Amino acid sequence: MSFVPSAKPPPFVRGLRVGLFGGSFNPPHEGHRAASLFALRRLRLDRVWWLVSSANPLKDPHELAPLAERVEAARKISQHPRIAVTAFEAAIGATYTFDTISYLIQRCPSVHFVWLMGADNFCLFDRWQRWRSIAALVPIAIIDRPGSTLTAPHGRAAETLAPYRLDETDGGLLAVASPPAFIFLHGPRSSISSTELRGKPQAARI
Repeated sequence: MSFVPSAKPPPFVRGLRVGLFGGSFNPPHEGHRAASLFALRRLRLDRVWWLVSSANPLKDPHELAPLAERVEAARKISQHPRIAVTAFEAAIGATYTFDTISYLIQRCPSVHFVWLMGADNFCLFDRWQRWRSIAALVPIAIIDRPGSTLTAPHGRAAETLAPYRLDETDGGLLAVASPPAFIFLHGPRSSISSTELRGKPQAARI
């Protein structure tokens, strides 16, 4: 039977504080899980939703494993009652993050969303489609990554959004902050990357 993703987002209730962790998860790994648990704690979130994308406009589509495989692997890796895995982007035909977030805000108007991203991705944020509009839709949490600690806070996006940066001690306020708002979270950093894992034999993947 072929994999048919649902357009329905994970369950939610009014006032829920949800971190949105988007990506190709190609493959998902323990670093994704660790970052999610870190965000849950530091941002006082109720849930983290892993948004497994069908494609990434900034990456080679030929390197992507089938969506069904990545979703199944993500569910095995996440293994936490407050982490939900979804592939609704494929069902609604969303290619860009702005479209994804807009859909969720319309579908879940009572939920407080925070976009979660690694510092390595934040270095490239200004290359994303409608990145300024994304920042105007939801607060953003940047999670430190090896090699990006110094560069991420000084990129084009960081400099543009600098007036809206919250102090790290205010992490618990981010979910209810009016966008634009962003925070840079420092803590345990995972050196695991999906790019490196794709170069390893299947048995060696986490």
